[in-house]
This record gives sequence, C-alpha cells and structure tokens, in this order.
Amino acid sequence: MTYGFIALNVLVYFLFQNGLSQVSEGNFYATYAADPCEIRQGKDLYALITSMFLHGGIMHLLGNMLYLWIFGDNIETTIGNLRYLFFYLSGGIFAALAHVYLGGTSDCIPMVGASGAISALIGAYLIMFPKSRIKMIFILYLKPFYIPAYVFILFWIFQQFSGVLTANDNVAYWAHIGGLVFGIILGLYFRLRYPKIQPFVPDNKATHYKTIKQNPVRYNNRFRRRN
Repeated sequence: MTYGFIALNVLVYFLFQNGLSQVSEGNFYATYAADPCEIRQGKDLYALITSMFLHGGIMHLLGNMLYLWIFGDNIETTIGNLRYLFFYLSGGIFAALAHVYLGGTSDCIPMVGASGAISALIGAYLIMFPKSRIKMIFILYLKPFYIPAYVFILFWIFQQFSGVLTANDNVAYWAHIGGLVFGIILGLYFRLRYPKIQPFVPDNKATHYKTIKQNPVRYNNRFRRRN
C-alpha cells in the first residue's frame, strides 16, 4: 500500500500536473486542491482527499515521497493493508481540517500535498518505533550514519511549531501538527491493540523491529486467525 501511494502520487504529478501553464495549473488547483474557504462552507469536500495526491513542484513531491517511504512501510506491516489505507486517508483529512479551522482565515490559498497524511505516519511512528534508527547522509562527507528516530521526529516537530510562530510562507504547518496529533493518538491504539513490537539490533547495527505472534494473531496476510 505504501508503494502504491508513492506510485499514485508520482503518476498524478507527471501525468496531470507537470508542464501545465500557469492558467491551467490555477484551474486544476481550483478543481482538485482543498480551498479552506470552500471547505468551511461545506463545498468541494472531495478535495480533502484529492488534494493529498497533488504537489506544488518536483521537490515538494520528492520530499514527501521520501518521508512516506521511510515511515510508512513499518506501520503498514504492523496494522495490515486495509487499516493502513484507512489510517492514511483519515490522517490526511484530519490534517487538512486542522489547517482549515486553525490556520486562520486571512486567505483562501488552495492546499495541496501528502504531508498531512505523512505527518500522521510520523506521529504513529514516534509511538510505535521510538527506538528505531534512521539512516542519514551528511552531504559534505557522503558517509551514512544513524540517528534515533525520536531525535529526528522531535526536531521535525520543533520545526512545525516554529513555523506556526515565526514563518511567513505558504506551508500548512497546522496541517502538519493536526496530522501529527492524529497519528500519535492512533499510534497509541496500534501499539496496544496489535502484536507487540520488539526492537532488536542485528550485529550491533541499527535498531530494527519485529512483531511477535500473539493471540489473536495478526489480521493481515502474514498470519491466519485461529478459529
């Protein structure tokens, strides 16, 4: 499902967005992006979903897909494909509504991007895999190194709150924060409801996670429910 979302985002961008003129792009966003003013009036609610698969540029797309690739698959493996689908879409909708109702009413700039849904993944990942380590590459040395996931995520959270307080740009920081809160709440549920997630370190390398078979067993395709 994670790779399906990545493929869908990439296809939408290159098939429908890339190369549009300024006028055509504006018309496209007017139809499929989430306009806060329209959403507040109960109009074009479908855009809460369609906007998740649109991006404002190639770097916006690549950044979001990198985060989706890093944080999505472990959660999907733990909770199963259908629950992951519902969680991802619900997180994106909740994040968009957070921006609509908490982001102020000074403008009606259409909102696009998967970052709200991905913020929900980040929140859940913080709860479910706090001891995981993320591989980083320092651009000056090109030598990979690892940092704890919670350090990376806490720094990301700091950036979002700093953006709300100080930034003067078009980034939907409240969508990120809303998605994060949604993900933390669902992450607590996932951690309690599904098989225990146990960290292990193979050969003194980065921390990985595995799920432990319990009763009732997993609902996804890897395990069968006992009768």
